[in-house]
Amino acid sequence: MKLYIYEHCPFCARARMIFGLKNIPVEEHVLLSDDSGTPQSMIGEKMVPILQKDDGSYMPESLDIVDYIDNNYGGKPILVGSQSSEISALIKQLQHYDYKLECPRYIKLGLAEFATQHAIDDFVANKTKKIGSFDACLEQTDELVMSVSNILDKLAPLIVSAHACNGNLSLDDILLFPVLRNLTCVKNLTFPPKIKAYLESMSRQSKVNLFFDQAV
Repeated sequence: MKLYIYEHCPFCARARMIFGLKNIPVEEHVLLSDDSGTPQSMIGEKMVPILQKDDGSYMPESLDIVDYIDNNYGGKPILVGSQSSEISALIKQLQHYDYKLECPRYIKLGLAEFATQHAIDDFVANKTKKIGSFDACLEQTDELVMSVSNILDKLAPLIVSAHACNGNLSLDDILLFPVLRNLTCVKNLTFPPKIKAYLESMSRQSKVNLFFDQAV
């Protein structure tokens, strides 16, 4: 199987996680951020992740990929734990702020999807329409970090285990880890110990890297 992704994409991280958690081999292919032709030839639109199955057919949508792999490969399903409405609510709160913190930093991390200047320029042009200028977002770093830190402080007591946020692997881990993982690209942000331990453990389990070493 092949998985077409961007390294920075939280939806792609969801799909990558299930392969890592179940130790299922998959070829990862990083598309350039400005490459619309490849995904359109596969699924008729520009989006990732895209899974190319063993039969050659293509499957988009991160949670569909997660469900397909968990239920059809690597033995019994592993995402069997309960979900938390409190964690779901805090994920939504984080998403009010994380885009402005992360987008201006993604292009500084040396990621494969931004290997060309045109790919960077295309990304900047598209995201500027949604969040305003990258420079203005960077100027808001302290304010945004404070807002995110307050949410992380509420989240930390809800993390039951470093190995699974609710104690047993669940869909909450698939939804939570990518959001937290992308925040590791923000150098100014300090994670509560329980959340940092969860990030590091989940990264090892899922084989999805963190951005601490590249943080800006």
